[in-house]
Amino acid sequence: MEIKGSVAIITGGGNGIGEAVAKRLASDGAKVVLADMNEDGLKRVQSEIKSAGGEAITVQVNVTKEDDTAKMIKTAIDAYGKLNIMVPCAGIIKDGMLLTLDKETGKVAKKMTLAQWQAVLDVNLTGTFLSVRDAAEAMVNTGSQGVIFTISSVNKVGQIGQLNYSSTKVSDALFPKILIGEFNKRKIKNIRVVGIAPGYVGTPMVKGMDQKYLNEVVLPDVHLGRLIEPEEIADLITYICKNEAINATTIEITGGLCHTGGIAK
Repeated sequence: MEIKGSVAIITGGGNGIGEAVAKRLASDGAKVVLADMNEDGLKRVQSEIKSAGGEAITVQVNVTKEDDTAKMIKTAIDAYGKLNIMVPCAGIIKDGMLLTLDKETGKVAKKMTLAQWQAVLDVNLTGTFLSVRDAAEAMVNTGSQGVIFTISSVNKVGQIGQLNYSSTKVSDALFPKILIGEFNKRKIKNIRVVGIAPGYVGTPMVKGMDQKYLNEVVLPDVHLGRLIEPEEIADLITYICKNEAINATTIEITGGLCHTGGIAK
C-alpha cells in the first residue's frame, strides 16, 4: 500500500510513539489525523508536521468513549473521504503489585485497587477495541485499502508489577489473528491487521523512570544496551504499511529484551 496520499489516524498522537508515527507517516506523504486528550500536545505536533511540509488535522478524543471514537472517524472521513491506516497508540500505566505485604507482620498491607485495574483496561484495551472497530467499519464502508495496527508490548512473558498493563497487552496481541480470521470468513479482503510489540521505548513515560533503576535493572536485560527510539517503531510501521504480505501477526521490536523485571516497588 502506498503511504503517499493515504489517510492515517493516530491515537495518542500528542507525544511518544504516536507522535513519532504521525511525523513519519506525514513525511512520507500521508494525511494525518492526530487524536489525543492533550490539546497542547496535539497543537504542537500538528504545528511541527506542518512546518516540515506535511498535512495534519487534530481531534480531541477520549478513546474510552464511543461517541469520541465515532467523532474521530467522522473527522477523518469528512476531511478526506477515506481511512487507510489506524494506529492506536493511546495508553496508560498504573503500576502496582497485586499484593504488598507488611514487612513486620507478613500480612497484606496493600493491594491493587479495582480503580488501578479498570483505568488501564479502559484505555489500553477498550480504547483499542473502539478505535479498531470503528476504523474497520469505515474501511469496509468506503472500500478503502487499509492497515489496522495494535500496539502490544512484551506480551509473551508479561511484566511483574504490571498485571493490569500486561493483561491489556496480551489481549492486544491477539487482535490480528482473530480479526483477520473474522475478515476472511466475511470476505473482507481490503484490511490487514498487524500488532507491534515494543520493548522499552524512549518515551517521556519511560525516560521519567528512576534513572538508577533504568540503568542498573532495565537496560542490562536489553541486548542492544539502550532504549528503543520511538522513531524506530515508526520505521517498522511504515515498512509494514508498504509490505502487503505482513498480516495477522504481532511483531516484536525490543532490541533483544531477554528478561523482565519488576517495575513497581
